[in-house]
Amino acid sequence: MIDKDDLLLRIAAALERLAPPATLAPDFDAADAFVWNAARRMLNPVRKVNRVDLPLLRGIDRVRDQLAANTERFAKGLPANNALLWGARGMGKSSLVKAIHADILAREIGGKRTLKLVEIHREDIESLPLLMSLVRDAPYGFLVFCDDLSFDSGDTSYKSLKAALDGGVEGRPDNVLFYATSNRRHLLPRDMMENERATAINPGEAVEEKVSLSDRFGLWLGFHKCSQDEYLEMVFGYCKHFGLDAPREQIEAESLEWATTRGSRSGRTAWQYIQDLAGRLGKKTG
Repeated sequence: MIDKDDLLLRIAAALERLAPPATLAPDFDAADAFVWNAARRMLNPVRKVNRVDLPLLRGIDRVRDQLAANTERFAKGLPANNALLWGARGMGKSSLVKAIHADILAREIGGKRTLKLVEIHREDIESLPLLMSLVRDAPYGFLVFCDDLSFDSGDTSYKSLKAALDGGVEGRPDNVLFYATSNRRHLLPRDMMENERATAINPGEAVEEKVSLSDRFGLWLGFHKCSQDEYLEMVFGYCKHFGLDAPREQIEAESLEWATTRGSRSGRTAWQYIQDLAGRLGKKTG
């Protein structure tokens, strides 16, 4: 016969294993940037952020200035809007967010090291309310950033995002701003909205709920494919910054061929060409 006390201990141990891990108190002074680990309910510090300098981001002057001004206001403790950066691939959406964060820290806008960058992965969006509760009372501003955000058919996690941004009883904390990048302006695929329209009792209301997700972002910034002149401006800007000395005609011809073979002129394509050129010239870009 199994001892009663032993059985209770085994049940307690099993329940403890099933319980979610305890949320660890974050050490916000450990770094200026963090990655949210939803599984362990903790913020992992990032010692060195993978980013480029703000002056190197060319061809996006208008959206750069708008996002920089919005972020500066937030860093100063003034009202600011959540921002959705949408549009063409490789045009510097995520790079711009990280570059502006670094620029604000360098200029000590709002005080030294007062703005923290927190990246949350797309698959962890449902845990966004928990993340916000962790940082709500911290003496810092938090720029929560999700790269390549979108939702597929049948995915309901967008409801957590809506509630976290400005819904629910508590709403979005005053010290949190949410930035997201996406190739989609409305974050949800067209077939998902059309399916809602076809199957809902009130099609208009169902589609309105989906579209209203984007309305949670007060600032919409569109990134469009660059022209040839803008692409070459990016290439030569990188060359000047990294001291890559080669005949101008050679760089222009090679970079245009590089873009043609990849079927795209973008900041990412320009950077990939620069990596190739720097390697051939024996120069470093890191």
